[in-house]
Amino acid sequence: MSAFHPLDKAFWLHQVCESNYQKLSDLIPGLAGIEASATALAGGKPALHLHVLKRSRYTLLLELTHAFAPGQGMALEPKVRIRVCLDAKTAEALCDTDHPSVWDALEAAPSPRRVLDYKWGLNYFLARWLDHCLSNDYRFGGARAGHGACLAVP
Repeated sequence: MSAFHPLDKAFWLHQVCESNYQKLSDLIPGLAGIEASATALAGGKPALHLHVLKRSRYTLLLELTHAFAPGQGMALEPKVRIRVCLDAKTAEALCDTDHPSVWDALEAAPSPRRVLDYKWGLNYFLARWLDHCLSNDYRFGGARAGHGACLAVP
């Protein structure tokens, strides 16, 4: 996967988080009002699962993951935890299957540069993965570009 390493990473991180919000809004129509878990299917591709972990007036904490069924068990990858700020219209990846939260990954008092670099990697990955999901016609809810279904999961 190619990478983009901007000079003003703080500015570009904010831009990526705004872009991630827009992509999530395209993937999940009615994002601000979503209450439950859901599954999106897209033409025989692995299911995409959405779980609302926490909700407040202006913030959502979501988990988004593909469910792969290799052999005998189900693998959930990349299992990204995302904080969505509805008022600021940003979506920030907090952790994924391979990367713990910034505070768990870095030492007790990480430098601001290391925190920024770590957050950049997580959110750049989220941007690319959301592009992949959208280009493969995954959508939660009624708005779909292609085939598939969306089912609410109790």
